[in-house]
Amino acid sequence: MTFNRRQVMGFGAGAVAFALTGAPALATPEDAMMAVKDFAGSSDLPSDGLTLTTPEIAENGNTVPIEVSVDSPMTADNYVESVAIYADGNPNPAVVTFHFTPASGAATAKTRIRLAKTQNVVAVAKMNDGSARMVQNEVKVTIGGCGG
Repeated sequence: MTFNRRQVMGFGAGAVAFALTGAPALATPEDAMMAVKDFAGSSDLPSDGLTLTTPEIAENGNTVPIEVSVDSPMTADNYVESVAIYADGNPNPAVVTFHFTPASGAATAKTRIRLAKTQNVVAVAKMNDGSARMVQNEVKVTIGGCGG
């Protein structure tokens, strides 16, 4: 199969257009903090009772293990409603939200997430009384998981 000059130029222009617009833009730390503020009502929150466990270095950004837990009695009067995880360098900073009830027994969750590059992973816990807590850890990524 042979291509004429016009077809080659068309394919080239299409490839350039895709390269310029097809790659998702990475979120900024400010985008992540705006998402935190939308979720919790503030981005200046205490960290007491909230634990985020992440590796210091992730060799592969495709599968980064994380664990989040909140010290709470998980009673009808005092429990964790939800915990949101944000990654400030991913195309979309909101990674996952875990929802809890007093019947959950404990506010603990483990998962694996994808990180595009070295960045902060932020956990925000929202309590049933409207208060919130936040903690963040930096994870150094050697091979990006979001196309990086």
